[in-house]
Amino acid sequence: MDCNSKVYIAGHLGLVGGGIWRAFERHGYTNLIGRSIDEVNLINQQEVEEFFAVEKPEVVVLVAAKVGGIHANDTYRGQFIYENMMIEMNVIHAAKEHGVKKLLFLGSSCIYPKLAEQPLKEESLLTGPLEPTNEPYAIAKIAGIRLCDAYNRQYGTNFISAMPTNMYGPGDNYHPENSHVLPAMIRKVHLAKSLEASDFDELRRVFDFENRRVESGTLDVGSKNTSHIPHPTSHEHIFQWLEDSGIIPSTSDIPHPTERSVTLALWGSGTPLREFLYSDDLAEACVFLVENGEYKDMAFTDDSGTVQSHINVGSGKEVTIKELAETVKEVIGFEGELAWDSTKPDGTPRKLMDSSRINALGWTPKVSLKEGIAKAYADFLTRF
Repeated sequence: MDCNSKVYIAGHLGLVGGGIWRAFERHGYTNLIGRSIDEVNLINQQEVEEFFAVEKPEVVVLVAAKVGGIHANDTYRGQFIYENMMIEMNVIHAAKEHGVKKLLFLGSSCIYPKLAEQPLKEESLLTGPLEPTNEPYAIAKIAGIRLCDAYNRQYGTNFISAMPTNMYGPGDNYHPENSHVLPAMIRKVHLAKSLEASDFDELRRVFDFENRRVESGTLDVGSKNTSHIPHPTSHEHIFQWLEDSGIIPSTSDIPHPTERSVTLALWGSGTPLREFLYSDDLAEACVFLVENGEYKDMAFTDDSGTVQSHINVGSGKEVTIKELAETVKEVIGFEGELAWDSTKPDGTPRKLMDSSRINALGWTPKVSLKEGIAKAYADFLTRF
């Protein structure tokens, strides 16, 4: 791949897209293009068509998507399936129409059946029911994979799909309702640590920051901040806001002790197993696939006779949600108690990707979970 090739990264301002942009720069690519939603709304077919007609990218990396955790996926089901399918259909079709040489579509590990054999192999796609809480999002991602495969077979395109595991890292979404498990945990543990130290200046700063984002309309479309409490930010307001996030002090009496015992309640039983991949590792995998992945080499036929070409990208290591929480707690320095609310959903009981196919091509991850969490927390502190 020529480093002067025009590479369009759709979704370059997010966690994954930003990492991919930086990775291409590290590899010497000099002709990268990206557009914000205000410049090109990927849900709008006409805007996408006009963008491709003018810019004529040679390579497309399709990262843009509406994403969120269990609560957001289950609450905004219509938006998740509609917006993601529109983005995929518009961008992939425009890439075909305008002769894009290579397209890399990023899906998600949630495409695989809830009870598929572990670790998850690419051949498991559509072999059983999906996890109900994020089924609309998963169906949209499956549609994107199938569209790439269909265009490759009918039109001779070179469109490939990568299925990353759970992502985290700099630029993540820490919204109290629609963030994924790890950034949500980082936010909550940071707040719990601040309360533990009676650091009300820090608590008020984060509180005010989150409320300014609501008031300015910079949160995701469809989000609803139930933790929005009117000013002034008194201690009573702070305690109510923290309680909404599951952060409970031993006492909320005023005057406040210098240090206090704090319990942090987290969703579910803590027993589900999850795999996590640092965003820079995924970014390197994406550059690797753009440079080395070819549809004709990646295509395989599953047991049903269907030709598929998607490839898993994961760390190959799994932890329980409890172990994850303990690691976040250690990195951040929170000394309080973790409690588990088993009345809340766990989601899929286990999700480990089989990444042997991409490993065989020559790519492996580099960043350990603890190292990655430390980097993610450092980024969190600079952004809040």
